[in-house]
Amino acid sequence: MTTSSLTIGRQTLAALRIFLVLTVLVGVLYPAAVWAVGRVAFHDQATGSPVSVDGRVVGSSLLGQQWKGPEWFHGRDSASAYAGDASGGSNLPATDTRQQEAVAAREKALAPLGGTPPPDALTMSASGLDPHISPAYARLQAPAVARARGLQPAQALRLVDEATEGRVAGFLGDERVNVLRLNLALQQLSGTK
Repeated sequence: MTTSSLTIGRQTLAALRIFLVLTVLVGVLYPAAVWAVGRVAFHDQATGSPVSVDGRVVGSSLLGQQWKGPEWFHGRDSASAYAGDASGGSNLPATDTRQQEAVAAREKALAPLGGTPPPDALTMSASGLDPHISPAYARLQAPAVARARGLQPAQALRLVDEATEGRVAGFLGDERVNVLRLNLALQQLSGTK
């Protein structure tokens, strides 16, 4: 056996050992640690942030849903029709005529609600899965939802105020309303399913 073949053999063994060590560290132990921390410290997020009613999962607080009918608060329009497996928006710039036409159509559709629609009421969700709307958009919808449910407008507005979530850490982002949680509170108030 020559010296060069011994050197190649030792280098090959060293490479195999480091390969096995790194495979165990990076391919097994690290993912297991991340999974364990997620399950313990962030259990709700790690399991998809499910929202349950009477022990039955009705949705996720992280994913928007399609709501049909005037008796519900509605989220932002979705290019993916809220399909959880197909996230994405139209990616049209504000200067594109198709985008301008879509905004004008949404503004016309919201005209019966009265008032000036906020920007999130007129634009499509970038992800197509936004679970939140602005408090202004929820308040704009409140009188019509109350009428459809036979409630007083003040009752629907109170639900909006109660469902309004503050900024993250007190200063990040904007106030928002989770549409699923708001509609569940609405359903509980009016006693319907």
